[in-house]
Amino acid sequence: MKVEEAMTANPVTCLPDTGIEQAARWMVECDCGALPVIDADNRPLGIITDRDITCRIIAKGKDPYMLDVTAAMSAPAATVYRDTTLEDCLALMEQNQVRRMVVLDDDNTVCGMVAQADLVKCLDAEETAELMREVSVDTQSASQVH
Repeated sequence: MKVEEAMTANPVTCLPDTGIEQAARWMVECDCGALPVIDADNRPLGIITDRDITCRIIAKGKDPYMLDVTAAMSAPAATVYRDTTLEDCLALMEQNQVRRMVVLDDDNTVCGMVAQADLVKCLDAEETAELMREVSVDTQSASQVH
């Protein structure tokens, strides 16, 4: 099975100068926890998650109304191509310790998002348990801007 069969196609994206508040509103409206941050050509620059906003902005006392997504996003985004197998995607998620991957088309532009929850629906119990274990390994520090 390929990533394109499990991914969410055409995810909501944002530009680097999108305000934190606007990104958070889109996450609520679209019921998603992450937005790819793209350039004018729809190429990924990074990703911003609800956790990024909480840990890098709110918890540090920064004003989310005065900042854009570059203040909190992770860069570069972990990416995978739409024709990648789910097994290879799983390995990349484990390697990068991420719960979401930005999916690229043949032109290296964003065409989807695949999340841990998407893979759980498609993988067997053993692979799912391995994914959960590997992306949940403790790190040396809390979420930090990369």
